[in-house]
Amino acid sequence: MRVVMFGYQTWGHRTLQALLASEHEVTLVVTHPASDHPYERIWNDSVADLAAAHGIEVLVRDRPGDPELLDRLKLADPDVIVATNWRTWIPPEIFQLPRYGTLNVHDSLLPAYGGFSPLIWALINGEREVGVTAHMMDAELDAGDIVLQRAVPVGDRDTTTDLFHRTLALFGPITVGGLDLIASGRTDWTPQDRSRASFFHKRAEEDSRIDWTWPAEDLDRLVRAQSDPYPNAFTYHRGRRIRIVGASVSKGRYGGTPGRIFIREGDAVVIVAGAEARRGRGHGLAVERIRTEDGTELAAADYFTTMGGYLTARR
Repeated sequence: MRVVMFGYQTWGHRTLQALLASEHEVTLVVTHPASDHPYERIWNDSVADLAAAHGIEVLVRDRPGDPELLDRLKLADPDVIVATNWRTWIPPEIFQLPRYGTLNVHDSLLPAYGGFSPLIWALINGEREVGVTAHMMDAELDAGDIVLQRAVPVGDRDTTTDLFHRTLALFGPITVGGLDLIASGRTDWTPQDRSRASFFHKRAEEDSRIDWTWPAEDLDRLVRAQSDPYPNAFTYHRGRRIRIVGASVSKGRYGGTPGRIFIREGDAVVIVAGAEARRGRGHGLAVERIRTEDGTELAAADYFTTMGGYLTARR
């Protein structure tokens, strides 16, 4: 089939690689311009460079829908559009243009975790599996009928970086597999159960700020969700921002006020956590490694040389 691809960053790059190795013909690539958003500087292999290296025309757009793009799409005469990590709404005059519609590939198990940063949100929320969904695009974002879906487990100590690599490996196979099903004449796709749908916003600095009233189990997942190279979970100590880059749930149960720098536990320093911390029934967050604003990384025990005082959400 003749394919036009809308794609961006490493997800789009990996998808284009798979399309180029398949029996399908890529006739045009549309990608976003480079962005200064911190989450869009991560996993940023260039779709444009890969397409150009294979002699494929590239158009750069932030938002599609202008007459020039529509005219160029009509000239490309696609059987199908593939969209991978496309960050803005695609209007009906584009996604309905190909003979077989538009196949969108999204890194969550839809209908859950539509929208942005699904792996981070899923890890924070304690999901036991994540995955990738190929679905037919319709007017509602990430809501179209499911063509293929693949899941991978979430391990007890996984980070978002682990989940990124695990799900990225699915993008090429699920895209080519979905196109092969479309080419075979299949149309019996699975409607999404919209009663189970959730849709998440882009992550920003505020979303990485540690709230010490969260239970330690949730904070542990937040730290792993914001693992390098993502912007780390952060807090303030004596007015200075520090990033928590390694932590786990404490072995012991500790009571007091959330944020209290309380006690050493092995090589870690335990911070009291949880809205019910005053009852002493919950665990704390055992902080193992921190990073200061100048980029210096330290063992928590070397940074917190005395116990007492508090970590706070603000300066």
